[in-house]
Amino acid sequence: MFDILLYLFENYIHSEADIFAEQNELTDELLRAGFNKPEIFKALDWLEQLADLQHSDESPYLIANPKDAVRIFTDSECQRLSTECRGFLMFIEQIGVINNVTREMVMDCLASLDKPTISLEDLKWIVLMILFNVPGSEEAYEQMEDLIFDEPSELLH
Repeated sequence: MFDILLYLFENYIHSEADIFAEQNELTDELLRAGFNKPEIFKALDWLEQLADLQHSDESPYLIANPKDAVRIFTDSECQRLSTECRGFLMFIEQIGVINNVTREMVMDCLASLDKPTISLEDLKWIVLMILFNVPGSEEAYEQMEDLIFDEPSELLH
């Protein structure tokens, strides 16, 4: 399913076409690309949930005092997300790419993926997809693109 999401994101991100306008044509395209129907339907459902973020109420994600907030990962989240992934989430939150609201949106979307473990590269793409779908996150989206496509030449301390 994740491969389908990446395929669609990479092929339609800069397209003017509405990805859901002709779902039958899209399904046929994905079948021709070698994906199977059950995974295609799971991916399209996941994308519909992602698109709903544009119109979702942020109140379930809001906390009283965000500056004092600390994200504690559950045991199941720790099993799915490596220390590297959890550290990356903390890093991008500290530099302002995501905030506590978008972080929790990322966690919800990760939870709905049918992958037992999430790699750092997968996590980066999910964050990018979330930022693309959250209004007002254009600058954060550009920062995230830089983090994905511009590899640092030296180790960060």
